[in-house]
Amino acid sequence: MSWWNSLSFQDGLSPMMSQLIFFHDHIMIILVLIITVVGFMLVSLFFSSYINRALLENQFIEMIWTILPALILLFIAFPSLHLLYLLDEINYPSLTIKVLGHQWYWSYEYSDFKNLEFDSYMLPSEELKLSGFRTLEVDNRVKVPLLVQTRVLVSASDVIHSWTVPSLGVKVDAIPGRLNQLSFLAERAGVVYGQCSEICGANHSFMPIVLEIMPTFFFKKML
Repeated sequence: MSWWNSLSFQDGLSPMMSQLIFFHDHIMIILVLIITVVGFMLVSLFFSSYINRALLENQFIEMIWTILPALILLFIAFPSLHLLYLLDEINYPSLTIKVLGHQWYWSYEYSDFKNLEFDSYMLPSEELKLSGFRTLEVDNRVKVPLLVQTRVLVSASDVIHSWTVPSLGVKVDAIPGRLNQLSFLAERAGVVYGQCSEICGANHSFMPIVLEIMPTFFFKKML
């Protein structure tokens, strides 16, 4: 979910986004430890009287500062590669949504239902309700069922766009003449926001994405 004045990640509503947030925290712990150790060593170098400033080389120390960073990089790389493979994994979807990017709006089509397609334009500021987010609200929201494996097929009709929803941990380029796909599973109900993440022209900042995640019962009723 999106919150006012937030400096951290949006709430993760999918297993993938939860894993990405956990991976970020994992890396931050390592970075804080590295900065602490390096900072302590620098301070000790300048102010400690026990430092041998005449030492020019030491093979054992050089071996340590070569092997230790390599192990730290491996400790970061293995979880990163695991997440990369998970991001590209497409499970058996129960619902497919086609997304087409235009200058400057999105078109959606539910492939599993007949004659269910619509365009989604940003609402101008004068049409916003009191609870709306400026430049993020749209006239037609995408409805997504809760706990249902959903596949999104993405393309574009004119220039390159990028369909991005941070709370679900998804980002895929919409390229004319090419069909890209992604898969996600929404674990919690709510309203999530995204935006085009590829500079696509004058109104690039004004083609938001809004997904309304709801239980399957309400999803079927709204269709």
